[in-house]
Amino acid sequence: MSIEAELRAEFDRWERRETTTLKALPYLLLAASSLLTLLQPTWDMPLHVPTVLGLILTATLWLLFFHTLHPEWHENAPLMGLYYAGLMVLAAGLVAVAPFFTLFTFVGYPQAIQYLVGRWRYVGVAVTATISAVGYLGGAANIVDGAWREWIAVSMISIVLAEAFFYFAVLSDQRNLKQKQALAELHEANAKLEAALEENAGLHAQLLVQAREAGVLDERQRIARDIHDTLAQGLAGILTQLQAAEQILAAEQADDPSASRRHVTNAMNLARESLTEARRTVHAVEPAVLAEARLPDAINDVARRWAEVHHVETVLTTTGDARPMHADVEVALLRTAQEALANVAKHARASRVGLTLSYMEDLVTLDVRDDGVGFEPGARRANGSTNGGFGLAGMRQRVQRLAGRLDIESEPGGGTAISAAVPAIPAGGAD
Repeated sequence: MSIEAELRAEFDRWERRETTTLKALPYLLLAASSLLTLLQPTWDMPLHVPTVLGLILTATLWLLFFHTLHPEWHENAPLMGLYYAGLMVLAAGLVAVAPFFTLFTFVGYPQAIQYLVGRWRYVGVAVTATISAVGYLGGAANIVDGAWREWIAVSMISIVLAEAFFYFAVLSDQRNLKQKQALAELHEANAKLEAALEENAGLHAQLLVQAREAGVLDERQRIARDIHDTLAQGLAGILTQLQAAEQILAAEQADDPSASRRHVTNAMNLARESLTEARRTVHAVEPAVLAEARLPDAINDVARRWAEVHHVETVLTTTGDARPMHADVEVALLRTAQEALANVAKHARASRVGLTLSYMEDLVTLDVRDDGVGFEPGARRANGSTNGGFGLAGMRQRVQRLAGRLDIESEPGGGTAISAAVPAIPAGGAD
């Protein structure tokens, strides 16, 4: 159990005991005073029993009606002021006929706190002390017989002492009330904190779901890019080589079997490479050429083989300090080179392609330029798609995933230039 719960439980127990005591105290004091009065064998003054019994019955009914049976009246200050005044009149009458009822008169102190408000509490205490002083001096008869000076003196002393004790009792009651309020505020604050924690837990769970969804989407995009950059390009190359072989056969150039055999061999090699890249894509590992060589050598190998297949002059230039980069950086640049060359083969009808790989202090850039027919970036084709299609979008996603940038410059008849720039994250750097 927490400290707050223990304090609250302790306050609740104390409050229940206090409530029970205050409910029963008037009846207990009245019963004790009645027994002492009625069982006393001798008296210095005659006791009128019917009067005493009548006052006892009236006081009991008065307490029962206001104090016990109608708790909803307890918040009605004027009504409870009337009740307190009546109770003090009955207490004065009992003390006047039998001094032992001074014991019952003590109930005026706690009930002044319980039912009176403001300065009326101190008035109630003064009245209770004055009535009690009658009992201290042996009853009203003695005061009438000449003890009124003593009664005034005892009353004044009783009032001063009672008011002093009452003042400290009120302070204690106010302190207890403030403690209860503080405890209630603490409980409310804890409830708000728990609600906030629950809300945060819900938000955390929602963020986890969104993170998983984002991870799934990112993985789908990665696979789509890899399939496009490897399988799709490989299959397109295979189709080109087989179409070339078919054209040779159709032109009845079978007397030169080496030409058709060369195209078939190229198609078989492309098929093997595509199968290898497909397997590596499934296992999410780096491309085979990067696993066996550094990035400049890997791009140069890709450019050389592409040039051999498409009979286009291709030159790679490397500048700066060529150093190992993070695998994601090298894969992004290699795939950009592959996709750029594939686009040149499909659309550019170029005679020369130049690639520039530049290592700078904080960036690594790859520029691919061709002297082909060019295009209007963003213009729509006849089928409704935009120039560049998924290839350019895939390249852009790759470099942007690394906080990089992809720029495309082209115009009809003026060739095309693609520039990819990514942060120079060294091998073994942070993901």
